[in-house]
Amino acid sequence: MDERLRIIEGEQVTRHFGGLKAVQNVDFLVYENEILGLIGPNGAGKTTLFNLITGVIPVTKGSIKFKGRDITHTNTFRRSRLGISRTFQTGNLFQSLTVYENVLLASLFGSERHKNNSVARDETLNLIDFVGLSDKRNSLAKDLTLALQRRVEMARALAVKPSLLLLDEVLAGLTPSEVAQGIELINLIRERGFTIFMVEHVMKAIMGLSDRVMVLHHGEKIIEGLPTEIGSSKLVQEVYLGEEV
Repeated sequence: MDERLRIIEGEQVTRHFGGLKAVQNVDFLVYENEILGLIGPNGAGKTTLFNLITGVIPVTKGSIKFKGRDITHTNTFRRSRLGISRTFQTGNLFQSLTVYENVLLASLFGSERHKNNSVARDETLNLIDFVGLSDKRNSLAKDLTLALQRRVEMARALAVKPSLLLLDEVLAGLTPSEVAQGIELINLIRERGFTIFMVEHVMKAIMGLSDRVMVLHHGEKIIEGLPTEIGSSKLVQEVYLGEEV
């Protein structure tokens, strides 16, 4: 029996939108300080699953536990306070605010209550430096490249001090060199003790970073295993239109 701490686990998690079965009877489990990768074709239900974990939308059926506590019907705000944080596939920054202001807001309101303003400021500056944006801290979010905006998103998600960090395609649309830098940053985040559940289409990243990989197709989990097992799976290659993973 695996004695590692179970950070997040779902049982028969399901979400229907009318007749559309976006997520269907999905079981998942993420252990402390591991990276679980989630892959699948567009429309497979990956972001929907993240929305169910964070409480953005309710489950149709099934249950979700966070550190052993049932959070199936807990609202998004309280899940954040418990230690669940995420980035967004389409970006969710305040474009008219600076890098510093975006991260500071998360530090002040996303985690501990009654946090001292000077503590929040120090934490914000440390996180901005950690993601390599010290020289951009006074730049408006709208003036940053896509790669730098993704770094702000990660800094903001980390400002919540999460036990679980959900990364939703933070490497999508980046150049090869930007992808390499992103992989390095995610490794550094993991070294700081964060547990990560990540959706990614960049196979080099997902296979190189993940301890385990889970595959969704048409809302159902079709396989889960080590990256080497997933990469050599004929079923996975078929799902990805015959491409080598």
